Formats: sequence, C-alpha cells, structure tokens
Amino acid sequence: MASSSGNDDDLTIPRAAINKMIKETLPNVRVANDARELVVNCCTEFIHLISSEANEICNKSEKKTISPEHVIQALESLGFGSYISEVKEVLQECKTVALKRRKASSRLENLGIPEEELLRQQQELFAKVSQ
Repeated sequence: MASSSGNDDDLTIPRAAINKMIKETLPNVRVANDARELVVNCCTEFIHLISSEANEICNKSEKKTISPEHVIQALESLGFGSYISEVKEVLQECKTVALKRRKASSRLENLGIPEEELLRQQQELFAKVSQ
C-alpha cells in the first residue's frame, strides 16, 4: 500500500488477532510466517479500501459520520456485494449486543431510587462492614 502520510505504516491489525482467526478458521493447517504477514497486509488494505469508499459515499450524501449503510454501499460499489447479507447479519448481532449492554447499564436507573439515596445506603453498608 502506497503511503502518502507515513502514518499509514502504523495502521495494521494486531498480528495476534489475525493468528487467532487463522487458527480458528484453519485449525489443522500450518501457515508460514510470511503468509501470516501477507494476510495482515491484505486485511489492512481491505479495511482501507472499504473505509475510503464509505467515506466518499458519506461525503456525497453530505453526512459527517460514516454509517453502516455507507459501508454496505461501499461493499456493493467495490464488487463485494456477495458479502452484504453476512455483513447485515453481523450488524444485527452487534446492535443486539449493544442493546443488551444499554439495558444492563440502565438497570440501576430503573430501580427508581435516586443516586443520592443509593450512595447513602452504600455508605451505611461500608460503615457496618468496618465496625
């Protein structure tokens, strides 16, 4: 990948993550170190390509934030349309996980007890424990 800024050389996927994916995908196959390095470079280039295209689509639609729809459009325009159904499934899974996290974090808010009261109760418990 040609780099105009020099900083692009530092932007790679962690090798440990790639090694883990390779082992999970191909558990009984040995992969040479230079082949692993090539996979890292291909992944980095693919991400750069998709994100650049998604950014162009985002700019054309006069938006300031790249959305999942921009990424999906980028995949289509670059000839990766066959991945779109799987990408949409992963996107839905991510939304489901994010929703579960939001619900878990709002449980405290849903108790209906003011934060000040919870802090007071916490201090009482600490006082009992330290006696």
